[in-house]
Amino acid sequence: MQAVTTRRHLPRLRISGVCKAYGGKQVLRDVDLDVPAGTLVGVVGENGAGKSTLLRIAVGHLEPDRGTVTRTGAVGYCPQRAVLNDAFTVGQHLRLFQMAYRLPTQERAAELMELMALTGCRRQRVGELSGGTRQKLNLLIALMHDPQLLVLDEPYQGFDWDTHQRFWTLAACLRDQGCSIIVVSHLLHDQHHFDAIAHLRQGRLHFEETDR
Repeated sequence: MQAVTTRRHLPRLRISGVCKAYGGKQVLRDVDLDVPAGTLVGVVGENGAGKSTLLRIAVGHLEPDRGTVTRTGAVGYCPQRAVLNDAFTVGQHLRLFQMAYRLPTQERAAELMELMALTGCRRQRVGELSGGTRQKLNLLIALMHDPQLLVLDEPYQGFDWDTHQRFWTLAACLRDQGCSIIVVSHLLHDQHHFDAIAHLRQGRLHFEETDR
């Protein structure tokens, strides 16, 4: 099975021979994927193709039926549905994850809040936020500890166009700094941002190199 080889670095993520079935339905079939440092990979496919299942296995939230997953470095994961507490404020979430990540300060979080226009939301409860603002916080939490491997499942759902463009600028900057990034995307106009695209069809990955 072909793997992503756009940069000459050891992979931050290596998925080898991964299979996963739900009941009698085989969702993933012998999937192989290497994501080297400094690479931005897109995973695309129809609804129900298994993209989210693949990402959950990649970060260790789901065990494969067969195969291995190897990760190196800190991992940042932005699931499709934000796992947030509606009763907590934005600031309380940042404090909680600062402690979870054992960060000495919230300096990086403050930079990301400025970038994603969240600075005025610190005292708001998450239950009061719009869907797009909740997703901004979801993404910020995945990024605030400067992970070396970033796994994002449709991270920009609900974003306005300006924030959508800011996301891709940030993703390119992180990639150029050596971060390994996987993004599940269903938007055709986003595909030029990727170094390589993996199409998930009938449980298998089919790779397409881009013009980058």
